[in-house]
Amino acid sequence: MKCPFCGYEESKVIDSRPTDEGEKIRRRRECISCGKRFTTYEIIESVPIVVVKKDKSRQAFDRVKLFNGMLRACEKRPVSIDQIEKVVTEIETDLQNSLDREVTSVHIGELVMEKLKELDEVAYVRFASVYRQFKDINTFMDELTKLLAKD
Repeated sequence: MKCPFCGYEESKVIDSRPTDEGEKIRRRRECISCGKRFTTYEIIESVPIVVVKKDKSRQAFDRVKLFNGMLRACEKRPVSIDQIEKVVTEIETDLQNSLDREVTSVHIGELVMEKLKELDEVAYVRFASVYRQFKDINTFMDELTKLLAKD
């Protein structure tokens, strides 16, 4: 960290603590060259994830939208809200940790289906039927056959 007094580029951290809101970290530093002390604040930079839809339009990632879609698929199934919340957090974390700032809705849909398949197979089939837009009973049966073959 560059010293604001002498411009020297190295300092040592004397004290570090979170701010009242917990959103920032306050650090007291001391310049190694001139010995003067100064305060810096460190914040987490959140770069928004942009979702590229099938029609090539773009919109900001919406955690609530993802949660609601999964909630609909898990309706009347033995899946708790906490389990859905955990999966949504896992997917959001995966997206945040990837180097891509733009992600396709197809990729997100595949992640959801992967997680739902582990969580509840009926919820998986429900989500897949809407997501993959099954045109008729044959495509639906093909998906069920794939699911049964993996067991």
